[in-house]
Amino acid sequence: MTLSSLAPWLTLVGLGAFHGVNPAMGWLFAVALGLHRQRRSVVLASLLPIALGHAFAVALVALAVVSLDRFVERWVTSVVSGLVLIAWALYHWKYRSRHRVRVGMRTGMVGLGVWSFLMAGAHGAGLMLVPALLPLERLAAAHDHAGHVMPAGSLEIALAAVGVHTLAMLAVTGLVAIVVYEWVGVAFLRRGWINLDLVWTIALIVTGLILLATASFPR
Repeated sequence: MTLSSLAPWLTLVGLGAFHGVNPAMGWLFAVALGLHRQRRSVVLASLLPIALGHAFAVALVALAVVSLDRFVERWVTSVVSGLVLIAWALYHWKYRSRHRVRVGMRTGMVGLGVWSFLMAGAHGAGLMLVPALLPLERLAAAHDHAGHVMPAGSLEIALAAVGVHTLAMLAVTGLVAIVVYEWVGVAFLRRGWINLDLVWTIALIVTGLILLATASFPR
Protein backbone atom coordinates (compact mmCIF):
# COMPACT_ATOMS: atom_id res chain seq x y z
CA MET A 1 0.00 0.00 0.00
CA THR A 2 1.45 3.36 -1.06
CA LEU A 3 1.50 6.50 1.06
CA SER A 4 -1.01 8.20 -1.26
CA SER A 5 -3.50 5.35 -0.90
CA LEU A 6 -2.97 5.24 2.87
CA ALA A 7 -3.42 9.01 3.35
CA PRO A 8 -7.26 9.03 3.16
CA TRP A 9 -7.48 6.31 5.82
CA LEU A 10 -5.09 8.21 8.10
CA THR A 11 -7.20 11.32 7.53
CA LEU A 12 -10.32 9.42 8.60
CA VAL A 13 -8.54 8.25 11.76
CA GLY A 14 -7.30 11.78 12.51
CA LEU A 15 -10.75 13.26 12.04
CA GLY A 16 -12.18 10.52 14.25
CA ALA A 17 -9.77 11.53 16.99
CA PHE A 18 -10.63 15.21 16.47
CA HIS A 19 -14.35 14.48 16.70
CA GLY A 20 -13.80 12.28 19.74
CA VAL A 21 -12.00 14.97 21.73
CA ASN A 22 -14.82 17.47 21.13
CA PRO A 23 -17.15 17.54 24.18
CA ALA A 24 -20.10 18.29 21.90
CA MET A 25 -19.67 14.92 20.17
CA GLY A 26 -20.39 12.90 23.29
CA TRP A 27 -17.78 12.41 26.00
CA LEU A 28 -19.12 15.25 28.15
CA PHE A 29 -22.63 13.75 28.04
CA ALA A 30 -21.27 10.30 28.91
CA VAL A 31 -19.39 11.71 31.91
CA ALA A 32 -22.42 13.73 33.02
CA LEU A 33 -24.62 10.63 32.89
CA GLY A 34 -22.04 8.64 34.84
CA LEU A 35 -21.77 11.30 37.53
CA HIS A 36 -25.54 11.69 37.71
CA ARG A 37 -26.07 7.95 38.21
CA GLN A 38 -22.80 7.49 40.11
CA ARG A 39 -21.65 4.52 38.04
CA ARG A 40 -18.66 4.13 35.75
CA SER A 41 -20.56 1.43 33.89
CA VAL A 42 -23.01 4.10 32.72
CA VAL A 43 -20.12 6.06 31.18
CA LEU A 44 -18.97 2.97 29.30
CA ALA A 45 -22.48 1.96 28.25
CA SER A 46 -23.13 5.47 26.90
CA LEU A 47 -20.26 5.17 24.43
CA LEU A 48 -22.03 2.69 22.15
CA PRO A 49 -25.17 4.75 21.34
CA ILE A 50 -22.99 7.86 21.01
CA ALA A 51 -20.79 6.07 18.47
CA LEU A 52 -23.75 4.57 16.59
CA GLY A 53 -25.55 7.91 16.32
CA HIS A 54 -22.38 9.56 15.08
CA ALA A 55 -21.73 6.74 12.60
CA PHE A 56 -25.25 6.95 11.16
CA ALA A 57 -24.97 10.72 10.63
CA VAL A 58 -21.58 10.30 8.93
CA ALA A 59 -22.81 7.35 6.85
CA LEU A 60 -25.63 9.41 5.34
CA VAL A 61 -23.11 11.95 4.08
CA ALA A 62 -20.70 9.26 2.88
CA LEU A 63 -23.39 7.49 0.85
CA ALA A 64 -24.62 10.81 -0.57
CA VAL A 65 -21.10 11.76 -1.65
CA VAL A 66 -20.29 8.48 -3.40
CA SER A 67 -23.71 8.51 -5.09
CA LEU A 68 -23.28 12.09 -6.31
CA ASP A 69 -19.82 11.28 -7.61
CA ARG A 70 -21.39 8.65 -9.89
CA PHE A 71 -23.88 11.02 -11.49
CA VAL A 72 -21.87 14.20 -12.10
CA GLU A 73 -18.38 15.20 -13.12
CA ARG A 74 -15.89 14.74 -10.34
CA TRP A 75 -14.85 18.36 -10.29
CA VAL A 76 -18.51 19.29 -9.73
CA THR A 77 -18.64 17.00 -6.70
CA SER A 78 -15.52 18.64 -5.27
CA VAL A 79 -16.75 22.19 -5.90
CA VAL A 80 -20.26 21.56 -4.57
CA SER A 81 -18.88 19.79 -1.48
CA GLY A 82 -16.37 22.59 -0.87
CA LEU A 83 -18.98 25.33 -1.13
CA VAL A 84 -21.39 23.42 1.13
CA LEU A 85 -18.63 22.97 3.73
CA ILE A 86 -17.77 26.67 3.77
CA ALA A 87 -21.44 27.66 3.93
CA TRP A 88 -22.01 25.16 6.76
CA ALA A 89 -19.00 26.55 8.63
CA LEU A 90 -20.41 30.08 8.47
CA TYR A 91 -23.84 28.82 9.54
CA HIS A 92 -22.29 26.84 12.40
CA TRP A 93 -20.38 29.87 13.63
CA LYS A 94 -23.34 32.25 13.46
CA TYR A 95 -26.01 29.91 14.82
CA ARG A 96 -23.95 27.49 16.94
CA SER A 97 -26.16 28.13 19.98
CA ARG A 98 -29.02 26.44 18.10
CA HIS A 99 -26.98 23.25 17.93
CA ARG A 100 -27.51 22.57 21.62
CA VAL A 101 -29.84 19.61 21.39
CA ARG A 102 -31.41 19.27 24.81
CA VAL A 103 -31.52 15.75 26.25
CA GLY A 104 -32.12 15.19 29.95
CA MET A 105 -30.17 13.02 32.37
CA ARG A 106 -33.04 10.54 32.42
CA THR A 107 -32.67 9.68 28.75
CA GLY A 108 -32.22 6.08 27.72
CA MET A 109 -29.70 4.65 25.28
CA VAL A 110 -32.02 5.19 22.30
CA GLY A 111 -32.43 8.84 23.21
CA LEU A 112 -28.68 9.19 23.58
CA GLY A 113 -28.14 7.70 20.13
CA VAL A 114 -30.67 10.12 18.62
CA TRP A 115 -28.95 13.02 20.39
CA SER A 116 -25.57 11.94 19.00
CA PHE A 117 -26.99 11.66 15.48
CA LEU A 118 -28.53 15.14 15.65
CA MET A 119 -25.38 16.72 17.10
CA ALA A 120 -23.11 15.15 14.49
CA GLY A 121 -25.45 16.30 11.73
CA ALA A 122 -25.82 19.82 13.10
CA HIS A 123 -22.04 20.21 13.40
CA GLY A 124 -21.38 18.93 9.87
CA ALA A 125 -19.23 16.05 11.12
CA GLY A 126 -19.90 13.97 8.03
CA LEU A 127 -19.14 16.85 5.66
CA MET A 128 -15.68 17.14 7.17
CA LEU A 129 -14.86 13.65 5.85
CA VAL A 130 -15.53 14.49 2.20
CA PRO A 131 -11.86 15.12 1.19
CA ALA A 132 -10.97 11.64 2.44
CA LEU A 133 -14.06 9.99 0.94
CA LEU A 134 -13.62 11.27 -2.61
CA PRO A 135 -10.18 9.70 -3.26
CA LEU A 136 -11.41 6.39 -1.85
CA GLU A 137 -14.55 6.49 -3.97
CA ARG A 138 -12.54 7.21 -7.10
CA LEU A 139 -10.22 4.34 -6.32
CA ALA A 140 -13.24 2.05 -6.01
CA ALA A 141 -14.75 3.45 -9.20
CA ALA A 142 -11.66 2.46 -11.14
CA HIS A 143 -12.33 -1.18 -10.28
CA ASP A 144 -16.12 -1.17 -10.70
CA HIS A 145 -18.15 -1.97 -13.78
CA ALA A 146 -20.00 0.88 -15.42
CA GLY A 147 -23.76 1.22 -15.32
CA HIS A 148 -24.39 0.72 -11.62
CA VAL A 149 -25.84 3.50 -9.49
CA MET A 150 -24.06 2.26 -6.37
CA PRO A 151 -21.50 -0.44 -7.24
CA ALA A 152 -20.53 -2.86 -4.51
CA GLY A 153 -17.01 -1.46 -4.36
CA SER A 154 -18.24 2.06 -3.65
CA LEU A 155 -20.66 0.87 -0.99
CA GLU A 156 -17.97 -1.18 0.70
CA ILE A 157 -15.50 1.71 0.62
CA ALA A 158 -18.08 4.11 2.08
CA LEU A 159 -19.00 1.73 4.90
CA ALA A 160 -15.35 0.92 5.60
CA ALA A 161 -14.56 4.64 5.79
CA VAL A 162 -17.41 5.19 8.24
CA GLY A 163 -16.24 2.22 10.31
CA VAL A 164 -12.61 3.38 10.51
CA HIS A 165 -13.65 6.92 11.40
CA THR A 166 -16.16 5.75 14.02
CA LEU A 167 -13.71 3.38 15.70
CA ALA A 168 -11.15 6.17 16.04
CA MET A 169 -13.82 8.52 17.37
CA LEU A 170 -15.07 5.87 19.84
CA ALA A 171 -11.55 5.13 21.13
CA VAL A 172 -10.78 8.80 21.81
CA THR A 173 -14.24 9.53 23.21
CA GLY A 174 -13.95 6.59 25.59
CA LEU A 175 -10.43 7.50 26.68
CA VAL A 176 -11.31 11.12 27.40
CA ALA A 177 -14.56 10.17 29.15
CA ILE A 178 -12.85 7.70 31.50
CA VAL A 179 -9.97 10.07 32.29
CA VAL A 180 -12.36 12.93 33.06
CA TYR A 181 -14.75 10.71 35.07
CA GLU A 182 -12.08 8.94 37.12
CA TRP A 183 -9.45 11.63 37.69
CA VAL A 184 -9.98 15.07 36.21
CA GLY A 185 -13.64 15.94 36.73
CA VAL A 186 -15.62 18.42 34.67
CA ALA A 187 -14.70 21.49 36.73
CA PHE A 188 -11.71 22.14 34.47
CA LEU A 189 -14.13 23.11 31.69
CA ARG A 190 -15.15 26.14 33.73
CA ARG A 191 -11.55 27.12 34.44
CA GLY A 192 -10.54 27.07 30.82
CA TRP A 193 -10.95 24.99 27.70
CA ILE A 194 -10.03 25.31 24.06
CA ASN A 195 -12.66 27.13 22.03
CA LEU A 196 -13.54 24.07 19.96
CA ASP A 197 -16.43 25.89 18.29
CA LEU A 198 -13.87 28.17 16.67
CA VAL A 199 -11.51 25.28 15.87
CA TRP A 200 -14.42 23.32 14.38
CA THR A 201 -15.49 26.25 12.21
CA ILE A 202 -11.94 26.76 10.95
CA ALA A 203 -11.63 23.03 10.22
CA LEU A 204 -14.82 23.11 8.13
CA ILE A 205 -13.60 26.14 6.17
CA VAL A 206 -10.14 24.67 5.59
CA THR A 207 -11.68 21.40 4.42
CA GLY A 208 -13.90 23.27 1.99
CA LEU A 209 -10.96 25.29 0.64
CA ILE A 210 -8.95 22.08 0.15
CA LEU A 211 -11.76 20.63 -1.95
CA LEU A 212 -11.99 23.78 -4.06
CA ALA A 213 -8.21 24.00 -4.50
CA THR A 214 -7.85 20.35 -5.53
CA ALA A 215 -10.84 20.23 -7.91
CA SER A 216 -9.74 19.08 -11.36
CA PHE A 217 -11.57 21.53 -13.62
CA PRO A 218 -12.15 20.53 -17.26
CA ARG A 219 -9.92 22.17 -19.84
